[in-house]
Amino acid sequence: MNSATLALDPRTQARRDISTISLIGLAHGTSHFFHMLLPPLFPAFIGEFGLSYSQLGLLVTTFFVISGIGQATAGFVVDRIGARPVLFAALGCFVLASLAAGLAGGFGGLMLAAALAGLGNSPFHPVDFTILNKRVSQPRLGHAFSVHGITGNLGWALAPVFSIGISQATGNWRFAYVGTALVALTVLALLVWQRQAIDDREGSWAHAKPAPGARPEHPMAFLKLPSVWLCFSFFFWTTAALSAIQSFASPALQAMYGLPVSLTAYVVTGYMLCGAAGMVVGGFLVARVERLERSIAFAMALAACLLLLTASGWLPPLAAAAVAALAGFGTGLAGPSRDMLIKRAAPPGATGRVYGTVYSGLDVGFALAAPVFGALLDGGHPAAIFAGSALALCLGVASAGLVGIGLVRRRQQPLA
Repeated sequence: MNSATLALDPRTQARRDISTISLIGLAHGTSHFFHMLLPPLFPAFIGEFGLSYSQLGLLVTTFFVISGIGQATAGFVVDRIGARPVLFAALGCFVLASLAAGLAGGFGGLMLAAALAGLGNSPFHPVDFTILNKRVSQPRLGHAFSVHGITGNLGWALAPVFSIGISQATGNWRFAYVGTALVALTVLALLVWQRQAIDDREGSWAHAKPAPGARPEHPMAFLKLPSVWLCFSFFFWTTAALSAIQSFASPALQAMYGLPVSLTAYVVTGYMLCGAAGMVVGGFLVARVERLERSIAFAMALAACLLLLTASGWLPPLAAAAVAALAGFGTGLAGPSRDMLIKRAAPPGATGRVYGTVYSGLDVGFALAAPVFGALLDGGHPAAIFAGSALALCLGVASAGLVGIGLVRRRQQPLA
């Protein structure tokens, strides 16, 4: 705990923590909201511009390629000029992305919107975790991370309802992007107003102390650890599954079960809300379980089974939509165990670098999976959206299992 924290009485510290956690949670939810800037209105783009699902998948790829590259460098910018101004600039990019989408005259305009949104999304993890780690007291830091994850899911859940709702109410999809621009502007104005609560110049990092007599390692030495790349692969596979559901579950359900877009568009919202509920339960579970990979395997296997059931085509239409949404509970349940497993796999003093590398697996997963699943849908294989998601989750379980085995071996080494 830093000296600034120690100088505050408990009530003042609690108010400060809650303010910081709430504002950063709002910012993170906004970043996830803008992950979904374009996908909810894919059917409108097909109707207006005659685009294929492969082209639409390329928009998602553009977003996450730029976000992934940006995330790898944003930490250096945050360290140099501070997290708060970078956060303000990121929200400004979301405003510009909304304007580009609303004014788009074809694929090029949508590509510009995807690029601007990806640029805005790139710094959020280094920004958020810098501010939380510097300002929030240790007893509430775990709750801060939990709120951070849940608000991300809620941002994903809100986006389709918001965009499709405005589009249907006005009869013009372009008005949805007036709405998203106002969302980003409102959040930016609130954070500027409450900028003292997210000032990362106050407080300091609580770095892990090296063991006495330990020889300092090269800053990139952690890249040689197999556990780091297994965690990266875990993020890649689980994100590939999420990408398929976010971008293509709605048209796949329409093709397989004849459900209207007015219903299927909200399956993604249901999936994310179930995921948020799963995270709440998973947060209690992670404190009681030693072998985290087993919790992850159970939760993600449950989600995979539900997605396979949806892919089978055996269910009544409404039941299929409900089962697909319920699969989000399993992936959410695995979330807290996933984050703790990565923390345990990180060597002392390298937690930040490990999280940065591992989280880039999220961007890579989104970037590569979207065009693959889009091509499957173009090829007339809607069931492959759900079956492919289930397969990706199973591969993620395998990665988590290998990380768990490595941790067990590491704990046993001193006893040998």
